[in-house]
Amino acid sequence: MIVKICGITNRDDAWAAIEAGANALGFNFYPHSPRFLPVERAWELLADLPAGPLKVGVFVNEPADRVEAIATRLGLDVVQLYGDEIQWPAGMRVWRALRVAPDWDPARLEDSRAEAFLLDAAPAGIWGGSGMTFDWSLARHPKAKVIIAGGLDESNVREAVRRARPWGVDACSRLERAPGRKDHARMQRFIREALAALSGEATC
Repeated sequence: MIVKICGITNRDDAWAAIEAGANALGFNFYPHSPRFLPVERAWELLADLPAGPLKVGVFVNEPADRVEAIATRLGLDVVQLYGDEIQWPAGMRVWRALRVAPDWDPARLEDSRAEAFLLDAAPAGIWGGSGMTFDWSLARHPKAKVIIAGGLDESNVREAVRRARPWGVDACSRLERAPGRKDHARMQRFIREALAALSGEATC
């Protein structure tokens, strides 16, 4: 079961998330994101973190060789790929990020190249971090590992897990006091609620 805090940009937020029980942290390498983390800063930040929580690199429409180079240099555990025409890096754990739109087709969750699928509600042109939710029941799948994202916080994560029965949850913008700066109290409450919901209801 995955409880991921995404958009981590600094040591204090990373350690607060880990100490609260998050088992995955997301680092955004998309230059147009307000949570963009340059590779050099990421190197310094990740070098200070323990080995346990998954370090997830977020990439948008990047060529496979660049994803591979950054992931190898930083020791990322997972790459999370957004984009319309993504390239699949070789030999890496991939979480494929997909936008849930009105024409959502659950067959998209049957791509064997992905370890898991992160489902988000961001509108066209925005790659995550929108704070928007979707119909969580659309995320239910009998076999795929699904992580739900988009608009999750401490007030709604239990309901999201009840309806989607996912492998994991991911939160970002609703836990912030400013883009890239987490509200530690809200983040701790979210992680507590998410862990309780997933341990009681997740089926994957």
